[in-house]
Amino acid sequence: MKRIPRISVTSRRVALCAVVVLVATSASVAAADEAAGPFGVTAVVGATAESARVGALFSADKAGNLSGNHFCTASVVHSSQRDLIVTAAHCVDSDDGSLVFVPGYRDGQAPYGVWKVGRRYLPDGWAHGQDEDSDVAFAVVDDLDGRRVESVTGANHFASGVATGATAVTVTGYPNSREVPISCTNRPVAHSATQQRIDCPEFTGGTSGSPWVNGDHEVVGVLGGHEQGGSTADTSYSVVLGTEAAELYKDATGD
Repeated sequence: MKRIPRISVTSRRVALCAVVVLVATSASVAAADEAAGPFGVTAVVGATAESARVGALFSADKAGNLSGNHFCTASVVHSSQRDLIVTAAHCVDSDDGSLVFVPGYRDGQAPYGVWKVGRRYLPDGWAHGQDEDSDVAFAVVDDLDGRRVESVTGANHFASGVATGATAVTVTGYPNSREVPISCTNRPVAHSATQQRIDCPEFTGGTSGSPWVNGDHEVVGVLGGHEQGGSTADTSYSVVLGTEAAELYKDATGD
C-alpha cells in the first residue's frame, strides 16, 4: 500500500497526499500527449511554478524538523477562498494530532512556508466505512502571515467528470525515501467503473494524495483508492472523480 499513517483530523465529516525536469504538457488537451513524453518514465522534479503547487504533509510536531518526516502528498486546488488542498482521504482521516502542508518541499526546506491544515472534508463513503471508492479529501489551510496559500503557490483546477484516459496526466508526489518530489507522465486506464490506474515506476509509500494533472492544469485524479494507492511501486490508482467528489468539492469551497 502506498498510504501510511493514521494522523489527525479536526474536521467534520461531510456527506457525501539527480534533477531532471519533465517536459510540461501543453495547455490544450489535444496537444497534451504530444508534449508530455516520454511516457512511463519517473524523474526528480525541478523547482518550477507548477511543482510549487504540490507539497508534502507532515505531523505538526515535525514542523521544526522536516527532513525525513513527510508521510503523504497534497496539492493546491483553486477555490474562491484560495485556501484549499486536495489529497487522499486515508492521509487525513485520523484524530491523533494536527498536520502541516509544505508546498514545494525540498531537502528539508520550506520555500513557500509551512501551512497549518485546518478543517478537512471527507466523503461519507470514507467516513463511514473507508470505502476505497471514496478515497479523496479536501482540507483548508490557515492563512500564513496574512496570505493565502493559492496566492503564494498558484493552483491547479479540480475537475470531476473527466473521462479516464481522455488525455495523458502527470503525477507528482513525495516518496518517503526521497527529500525531493518525483514526477511521471502516462495515460490512465480504467481499473473498474469507479477506479483508474496508471503505470509509473517508483511511486512508493508517501505518494498517496499525489495529484494527476492533465494538460489543462486540471486535477483529474488523486493517488489513492484501490489498495490505498496500490500494493506495488509501478502501478498506482485513483478514485474516478465523479458526483461524490464534485459534491465534496462544492461543500469544501462553499460555492
